[in-house]
This record gives sequence, C-alpha cells and structure tokens, in this order.
Amino acid sequence: MKHIALAGAAALGIAGPVIAADSQMIVKEAQGSVDDVAGRLVAAAEQAGAMIVARVDHTQNAASIETEMPPTVLVIFGNPKIGTPIIQSDRRAGLDLPVRVLIWQDGETTRIGYLDPSVLADRYELDEAAQASIEKMTGALKKLTEAAAAAN
Repeated sequence: MKHIALAGAAALGIAGPVIAADSQMIVKEAQGSVDDVAGRLVAAAEQAGAMIVARVDHTQNAASIETEMPPTVLVIFGNPKIGTPIIQSDRRAGLDLPVRVLIWQDGETTRIGYLDPSVLADRYELDEAAQASIEKMTGALKKLTEAAAAAN
C-alpha cells in the first residue's frame, strides 16, 4: 500500500488535501456520498465552462461482472481554453488530458483525488503558453474539487 503524507490543515481538524508522494496525486476528504460529490463536481465544472467528457461508474462496471467494489466514480472533463495550449506544445500531453478526477469511498470516508498538474509540466516539454495553462489548471482543479468536497 502506498503511503500518503498529510498536508497542514489536518492538524487543525480541517479536511485538507493529502499528496501521495510517489504518484503526485492530490487527495481530499469530501462530505457526502460518492454520487453527491461527483454531482457537485460535474455542476461546478460545467458552471466554470468546462465540458464533461464522461462519468465512469467503476462500481457499476464491477457489478456487470458480478464483482463488488465500493462506490468509485471517475469524472473526465476539460476546458479547451486551458488544455489546448498544453497539447499544442507537446501532443503527448493528449494522453493525460482532459483531466480526470476520481471520487471513491474509503471505509466511512469519501475521497476526491486528481493528478497534480505540475506532473504534466515535468512530464512534457511545454512552452511558455502551456506553462501558463498548467498554472490555470492547477487553480481550477483546486477550486472545483474544493467545491465538490464541501457539503452544501
């Protein structure tokens, strides 16, 4: 099992993000069920101008082969204004875009996680415009996942 290091807010009792050091995945605790959190994420992303590409229910897929899996949903979305400059700079980045956010049940806790966009900056040869898009993507993912994680 991979170890996850807690980020500062947890010490204060605030649901803060955690980062899996070896995968660069940012993970946050979320309020409500997986479906509730996925619904809030989709709504926040659409309101921000992103296009929802897919909502994959891994639990439902597992049930199709008579296998149980705790609630697990993947939401794939993107904003061409942010992602296009990255892919124009290095077409291989199209493998990682649009972004994917995973929401899953972990015991009694719902979690929401995504790949830190800085990984894309390290993985690909990006020009200045693409680097600016990485910064925008970082802010957008933080804002959208915080909105999805919070109870209304």
